[in-house]
Amino acid sequence: MNPRIAATFGRLRAAGRKALVPYITVGFPTRAVTLDVLHSSVAAGADIIELGVPFSDPMADGPTIQRASERALAQGVGLAAVLDVVRAFRETDAETPIVLMGYANPIERMGEERFVAKAADAGVDGVLVVDYPPEESGSFAAALCQRGIDPIYLLAPTSTEARIASVARLASGYIYYVSLTGVTGAGHMDIADVGRGVERLRRATELPIGVGFGIRDGETARAIAGFADAAIIGTRMIQVLDDGPAESAPQRAASFIASVRAALDGSATPGEGA
Repeated sequence: MNPRIAATFGRLRAAGRKALVPYITVGFPTRAVTLDVLHSSVAAGADIIELGVPFSDPMADGPTIQRASERALAQGVGLAAVLDVVRAFRETDAETPIVLMGYANPIERMGEERFVAKAADAGVDGVLVVDYPPEESGSFAAALCQRGIDPIYLLAPTSTEARIASVARLASGYIYYVSLTGVTGAGHMDIADVGRGVERLRRATELPIGVGFGIRDGETARAIAGFADAAIIGTRMIQVLDDGPAESAPQRAASFIASVRAALDGSATPGEGA
């Protein structure tokens, strides 16, 4: 397990707290403010940052994150630029884990071996590739682990027992549980159903489990924290960043993260959901 991710979950578990993981598309709302958004989010209480790698044809992202990717791509933000942002972030933050979330095409264009080396050198801690199923990414996962990077996988309510077992064998860091079927930002979360889904995963793995897709505020994050180890917020985070001038996006991010952090810290008790 990557040391920064392991240390983060270990520290939170010892304190009876849950991880807050915002998703931020690199280059949105502008390339110039991305680094400040990351730092302000951490200062406000984010524990892990999921950095979205802009891609022109995302299969799991709803319209909000698709538009964010389009705006980032229009500014020339691709995988190389994402790694540059990670490198710059590491100049002043050596502790907060960074997880890249994206699709296979940019990685394959760069070359898997070259990508893994560059990601490790930049300070990436985890990689989640939406369209790399565990059955077809064993060598990629092994290459990541050799460089101290956690391969992170998605599981969903529709995942079969065989798929859960495959992910449990390959995954490291944490598992991302998709709370509902569909794309990001879609549907209404049924908290009881999500709880049953997380319990199903816990029978197959001892890794921390983060829940995403459908968490929009402190109230839903607090409900998720009753049984998950992390609340992952994507679509709502992007909406917050877009809700005003780009130059004040870091302040909006901090305000939103602080409100969710306060809700999470009011919900967890030592040992709960660990």
